[in-house]
Order: sequence, then structure tokens, then C-alpha cells
Amino acid sequence: MSKLRLKISMSLDGFVAGPSQSIENPLGMGGMRLHEWAFALQAWRAQHGLEGGEVNASTKVVEESLANIGATIMGRNMFGGHPGGWSREKPWNGWWGEDPPYHHPVFVLTHHPREPLVLEGGTSFTFVTNGIEAALEQARRAARGKDISLAGGAKAAQQYLGAGLVDEMEISLAPTLLGSGERLFDGLGDNLHGLELVETVAAPKVVHLKFAKL
Repeated sequence: MSKLRLKISMSLDGFVAGPSQSIENPLGMGGMRLHEWAFALQAWRAQHGLEGGEVNASTKVVEESLANIGATIMGRNMFGGHPGGWSREKPWNGWWGEDPPYHHPVFVLTHHPREPLVLEGGTSFTFVTNGIEAALEQARRAARGKDISLAGGAKAAQQYLGAGLVDEMEISLAPTLLGSGERLFDGLGDNLHGLELVETVAAPKVVHLKFAKL
């Protein structure tokens, strides 16, 4: 069966997004610092249609995180837009323009129904209103045997972790403090739900921690 693989960047004080998230500041105050290690990488830039970039110890980590992914699950906050129901006059279509970097089906957890959104490059967004298990079932069908990426944000990750549905978790620990925002492990106690540390990779501006069910 395909695996559900969570990948997420986190600050030293446990936050995966800063405070005051908005359309103008989607990662919250200071949240961009969590991803500075990735922006200069050739592997990251190629995924976003950019040329050039660095190759370092993070390259293999990023390449492996992108390999064998057939679908993605994300929360409403990660997809973004205003809170509440969707605007018919000005529908929010994500942060990524007409050609998002996914190139496969994406399933968005939300309380507000919406028709599927099909964009360029093979990316489609399906809005799932009946829970995390339903989203995972749809993603597995769409992935056709490949793995599923759980892209975040914090609340979506917490739900899948709490339900014991995450097969692999990769935390990219950035050497920065955010002070407040959204913590990855809020409400999960001291239980990693069957996940064990299997690999540690030290790289410029980040340490990657990989957990898996054994």
C-alpha cells in the first residue's frame, strides 16, 4: 500500500508557521526563515521552474522527498485564501499561479464545499469536506500505487499524526526561533504514534530528521 509521508520545516521552538498568517504573509511573521535552507537549492528551484542553484547535503533529502509521489494532501490554511466560504466573484486559486509545482492531484481539507480546480501542468485541487480518512482514500486512488505527500499545515499534520496514519515524517529543523505561531505537535502529548527516528542529515542552515514506522 502507498505510504503517507509528512514533510515539514520547523523552528527550534517547534513552530511550523509564524503568527499573523494572512494572504500578504502566508507563513506568518518570520515564517519564511523556516525555508531559507531550501530556496537556493537546485532541486527546489527546478521544481518551481527556475534554473541554477546549489547542490549540498540537502539535495538528496529534497530529491527523495519528491520521488514516487502521486498525490498530495494539504489543509485549507496551506491552500490559503480568506477564512470561511469560498468567494464566487473572486475565487482563491492558491499561492502558486496557473502552473503550481505539484503536477499531480492535490486534496484540500476544508469545511466549505467547492468544485474541483484544474490548473496547468497536471495539478488539480479537490476540496474534501468529509474528513481526513476520506481525503486519504481519495488520494490513494489518485496516486495509483505511488506515495502521498502530506504537505501541512500544522492542523492537518496533527490530525493525521493523532490518527496514526502517517507512515513517514521528515522534519527539517531550521536554526531559528519564531516565538509564537502554529506548533506541529500541539495536542499530541508525548506519543509519536509508531514513528521512530531512522536518519539524521546535517546540512547548511538545517538538520533533517526522518522518522518512519518500522
